[in-house]
Amino acid sequence: MAISETADIMYKHLFGPVPSRRLGVSLGIDLTPGKACSYNCVYCECGKTEDLTTECKEYVPTHEVLEELDRFLAGHPELDSITFSGSGEPTLHSGIGKIIGHLKQRYPNYRVTVLTNSSTLHDPEVQNNLLEADVVVPSIDAVTERAFRIINRPKKTIKSTDVVEGIVEFSQRFEGELWIEVFIVPGINDSEPELSALKAVLDRIKYTKLQLNTLDRPGALSNLAAATSHQLQNIAMYLGGDVEIISRQQKRHAMPGYTKDVREHILRTIRVRPCTSQDLESTIKVDPEQLQLMLNALIEEGVLTITTEAAGQFYTLREN
Repeated sequence: MAISETADIMYKHLFGPVPSRRLGVSLGIDLTPGKACSYNCVYCECGKTEDLTTECKEYVPTHEVLEELDRFLAGHPELDSITFSGSGEPTLHSGIGKIIGHLKQRYPNYRVTVLTNSSTLHDPEVQNNLLEADVVVPSIDAVTERAFRIINRPKKTIKSTDVVEGIVEFSQRFEGELWIEVFIVPGINDSEPELSALKAVLDRIKYTKLQLNTLDRPGALSNLAAATSHQLQNIAMYLGGDVEIISRQQKRHAMPGYTKDVREHILRTIRVRPCTSQDLESTIKVDPEQLQLMLNALIEEGVLTITTEAAGQFYTLREN
């Protein structure tokens, strides 16, 4: 069954599939809607954290997520990854281990990926929840407490040292692929002392891949600048080893539409992250002119707004 054949089914906890720069065609799972997160990162494409928390609980019913996954995967759609990401920090959901186990038992042919801010990895229970995943992508943007608090703006109880030790411990237990992501914010975590501290920590982590990222979409703060390609290359050389620089692709391969309801698809996708018209074209089978007419209509209705960044014009939900 093609992805487009799921068109008439509405999902509350799944989004996409979307074309991911790193993961290919990715079906997203959002376990913490309402932006429940332990960080309030300055660069977050989902905007300001609404619920700054470290509480682990069932933010959405686990059985509903399992039911939606079973419906979506019943026809064996072509996916490169099923990815826990979305609005907030997925490892805060108490049922994530059960959901991962369900996927690996019933749909072992799909790669399961977890994107995490790493704040919970010091918890042995959280580590246990993630052990069956195929890929875990922890972020570590800063090692020093000062830079950590400026960039990630965590819950006060979270310490940089705990985050670091959690990643190190998990890397020793996890048998899948561990991709470390570092988000570079020029002027904060790109100095020699900051990079030296980061390099010392990376030497302790057993990881598969190291990725450098920078601002690509509108973040929580409007005055942030992206690192240049030259800056990222210099940082990669300093850190050494096999470092992948994540750059925005100029063109993404088109994929089957996820829903016939163009308006609903646009809003559901943009609710998770700001998108350019090209991003939306690659996730839905629709004539570009028709898509643009719909985007213009949503702007006139006051539902969407446009933010211009170096990487292009991004459509975002207008705040009420």
